[in-house]
Amino acid sequence: MRVAIAGAGNVGRSIATELLGNGHEVLLIERESRAMKVSSVPGAEWLQADACELDSLVAARAQACDVVVAATGDDKVNLVVSLLAKTEFGVERVVARVNHPKNEWLFNESWGVDVSVSSPRLLAAVVEEAVSVGDLVRLLTFRQGQANLVELTLSDDAPIVGKTVGSIPWPVDSALVAVLRDGRVLVPSPDAALEGGDELLLVATTEVEGELDRLLGGHGGHAATGP
Repeated sequence: MRVAIAGAGNVGRSIATELLGNGHEVLLIERESRAMKVSSVPGAEWLQADACELDSLVAARAQACDVVVAATGDDKVNLVVSLLAKTEFGVERVVARVNHPKNEWLFNESWGVDVSVSSPRLLAAVVEEAVSVGDLVRLLTFRQGQANLVELTLSDDAPIVGKTVGSIPWPVDSALVAVLRDGRVLVPSPDAALEGGDELLLVATTEVEGELDRLLGGHGGHAATGP
């Protein structure tokens, strides 16, 4: 997979390093010469250019990219890069970093964004996940709110403890995708019984989160807002 990342700051370089480690082809685009730290990510291609300009994205061969990541520290820049990548170059998947939560509402399909990642909200969700037992926590939102990744750690007295996965009436538009138990990741099978302390990872639409929370014995339909 070929990925172009606009912004070679700490965030952009970290993303590039992870992707390279997973065998992907990565191009880092950076406007500022002082941020062109090529030796920090030697396995990536580097291009010194303004990713907000069409000529720069032409030079980056954006049309050949499977994914474009707008990872600069400026929300305006990230929106422009996303829009150009999607509308002018037909990039299949555009991921954009949201620096300020007040701008989240802009990061949607109208601006060419397929997935937005808000660091402040993601950190808040992770904190809640770390300390919450019996609360439904929204970790991540997919495709502009069509579905969320949610988590709940079962309390010992949750109503579904001891029941098998297949016997539980899961709400429509929800799915149990993994159970974390004793440091292991378990793929849920219909005859697997749930235990107190199990951490459940589910995909669900926003509309059924309240119903899911009640089913799992949550403490009141709470879901932290994801990125």
